[in-house]
Amino acid sequence: MDKLVLIDGNSIAFRAFYALPLLQNNKGTYTNAVYGFAMMLMKVLEEEKPNHVLVAFDAGKITFRHRDYKEYKGKRDKTPGEFSEQIPLIKELLDAFGIRHFELESFEADDIIGTIAKEADRKGMPVTIVTGDKDLLQLVTEKVELLMTKKGVTDADRYDVEKVNEKYGLKPKQIIDLKGLMGDPSDNIPGIPGVGEKTALKLLHQFGSVEEVLAHIDDLPGKKLKERVAENRRDAILSKDLATIMCDVPLDFGLDDLIYQGFDADRIIPLLKKLEFKTLLERIQGDESETDQPEPEKISVERVESEDNGKWEDFLKQDRIALFVERNHENYHRADLLAIVLSDGKQQLFLNWETAKRWPAFQEWLQDSDRKKICYDVKATWIVFKRHHLESEGFMFDILLASYLINASESGHDLSDIVERKLGGGLPADDVVYGKGAKRRQLGEQELSEHLARKVNRIYQLCPVLEKELKEYDLDALFFDLELPLTHVLARMEWNGVKVDKDRLQALGKELQERLNGLTERIYDLAGTTFNINSPKQLGEILFDKLGLPVLKKTKTGYSTSADVLEKLAPQHEIVEEILRYRQVGKLISTYVEGLLKEVFDSTGKIHTRFHQAITTTGRLSSSDPNLQNIPVRLEEGRRLRQVFIPEKPGWQILSADYSQIELRVLAHLSGDHGLVEAFQKDMDIHTKTAMDVFGVSENEVNSLMRRQAKAVNFGIVYGISDYGLSQNLNISRKEAGEFINRYFESYPGVKVYMDETVKKAREDGYVTTMFHRRRHLPEIHSRNFNRRSFAERTAMNTPIQGTAADIIKQAMLRMDEALEKRNMSARLLLQVHDELIFEVPKEDSETLSDLVREVMEGAVTLSVPLKVDVSTGNTWYEAK
Repeated sequence: MDKLVLIDGNSIAFRAFYALPLLQNNKGTYTNAVYGFAMMLMKVLEEEKPNHVLVAFDAGKITFRHRDYKEYKGKRDKTPGEFSEQIPLIKELLDAFGIRHFELESFEADDIIGTIAKEADRKGMPVTIVTGDKDLLQLVTEKVELLMTKKGVTDADRYDVEKVNEKYGLKPKQIIDLKGLMGDPSDNIPGIPGVGEKTALKLLHQFGSVEEVLAHIDDLPGKKLKERVAENRRDAILSKDLATIMCDVPLDFGLDDLIYQGFDADRIIPLLKKLEFKTLLERIQGDESETDQPEPEKISVERVESEDNGKWEDFLKQDRIALFVERNHENYHRADLLAIVLSDGKQQLFLNWETAKRWPAFQEWLQDSDRKKICYDVKATWIVFKRHHLESEGFMFDILLASYLINASESGHDLSDIVERKLGGGLPADDVVYGKGAKRRQLGEQELSEHLARKVNRIYQLCPVLEKELKEYDLDALFFDLELPLTHVLARMEWNGVKVDKDRLQALGKELQERLNGLTERIYDLAGTTFNINSPKQLGEILFDKLGLPVLKKTKTGYSTSADVLEKLAPQHEIVEEILRYRQVGKLISTYVEGLLKEVFDSTGKIHTRFHQAITTTGRLSSSDPNLQNIPVRLEEGRRLRQVFIPEKPGWQILSADYSQIELRVLAHLSGDHGLVEAFQKDMDIHTKTAMDVFGVSENEVNSLMRRQAKAVNFGIVYGISDYGLSQNLNISRKEAGEFINRYFESYPGVKVYMDETVKKAREDGYVTTMFHRRRHLPEIHSRNFNRRSFAERTAMNTPIQGTAADIIKQAMLRMDEALEKRNMSARLLLQVHDELIFEVPKEDSETLSDLVREVMEGAVTLSVPLKVDVSTGNTWYEAK
């Protein structure tokens, strides 16, 4: 039988936006609403199996309802730009799925849904409406049911006529009367003041409709209720009218235009790749056979055997050779070397580990810095060889780094992705060749050698192509003088690792567990009962039903107990603060104590984190396995995690060197704003200075709240924050946040001029650059879509600042490595965390290193304002901070 699914586009998108964290892909496009919407869509298509589908959207803010009531929806906050810019992407997603979407000026999505549902009902076609808005319950009939989303976007309750009666004791059409009596603050529908859902339901159970309630005012219980109903009878009728969904909207299409025949994966996959929805990609691709992939071209490859390797020694004497190492694990610190392939662009050699360790000429070539090698991911290659007791030098080109620098916003820098972009294809991805997940297979010797031969051949071919582009984009100095040498510094940092006091980490875990147990008992005492603190449902009942705290956010089936809600409730009851601490301590145990313990190598007693040079769009380094850049520092318990990071040797210390407000100093230099430059030149507290300017007060009148707000504005400006983002950070209204930003620009007009000129130049060039010529492409700066264009403009403003700061600390790392080697110091650079460098050093050399670090880091680049570095030492990372 035919079945129709109608989706309330705005409702589901809004729910997704607020249910999920503010996700971004590596181009900086916000994607949380799109992702949540896509998850819901996939679930509905799989479970409902419709053959007719429509997604309806609101066309604009003004509808026919505003003619009767100008204040309709008048109290809603301005829609966040972070949400608005995702609506075109949701529509693009629907187009890729082959699903019709529609909007009509002067009407709401509800009216479009009501009209189509009525037509389908009349023709006997079953209808499922998907929404988060209970107003649409009025459309439920014997043929029309409602899927009401509740927790997140994929969890939903199904309402038919019986369920509506069970829930409210009403017929679906009486939902309009319910709204007429109680109103709806979210839509600014007045209703009758003082009449909530409970009272409204009682009245409807007795009288049946708004009109009958108004006809029996004298029969209503209580003098106050009679007066309220009598005084607001017109508003009750108006509210019912406003809540009534129009079911005869003039549409230029019908049910036959909504036929859905399933999706074409080939249309969807490119979009999901662009959005970086890996989980959805896997679901879409599912069990798709890869046998339709074109047969890879044949390639010559010679297998080098131990007994005849002498005949290949002339091959190793060539000017440049491409090298690729295949390993058996994504984490190269834990990987075994499977095979090595070499190429001169014509001939490919394949040798396994046994052959490599028995071939002296190969080992000599590998460690000769004068023998030039082209590679993909130099750092990983160096470490894999090192783990197998082979030294490797002479890397003159890194395909991964070059591709990343040429366009950091590209969604993929896997070798097959780069080959596709630069050479037009010819290299199947590893997932295609090996299979994925549980289906991953071990290749036979011939198949493996041919696949790796193609890889190394393409590496050789890519080198001149990427070299040329680096030069054309003025990136060759950044590549050859900074990024490529830095791979060797990072490789040694990873190899050396950082020592962990495992006993102290376990003791901290035990202490945190005791703290968690104490918090649990404290929460039970304050609640007056035991309950599952980790259950949002049970927690909501305690906070809002038992303790009577105000409900700030409510889902369709319960109370929201999200972190932002609890933070706003914290001043109202001490239990809330304890619950927030409970969650924080619980996360410290699971994510950090247990997580760090898993990452300690038994062989070294150290953590060997992986640094990533080719991920962020701004040029900043990131780390993983574990992510040591993300250890929480707001809580004292979190800061104490740094106690477990210690020097490797007795009598050594940890030294921390941290750039002070480097991004604001870069902003002062790039903008040339007189006030900012002067403040830094006079070594003023920049947040106090900003508070003085923004609030118009003297230095001694600046209080802690003013300084905190000024700090948020200072760093918010650097990150291109919107009024919505700042309002969330400071827990103030968007209007106040906007006023803060405006006053900031009035105080520092040079910053405003700089940002305006940067955006103008970005429009002309299509990209922005840092002081080191790092480039970020901004194709959407010319978009006709306002929200996409606005996002590109904000990115143009902040990328040169963030990117330059990233370049400066990389330059400092390189120069510190050179300085330590030149002075033959035994101190070692261990970690880079944001703007901080962490070293281990013999205690007797601490003072010498402190002076050297400050000199090198502050002199890494010359700006119009001084760079400032805070240096401290201690027996642990914690003490050094």
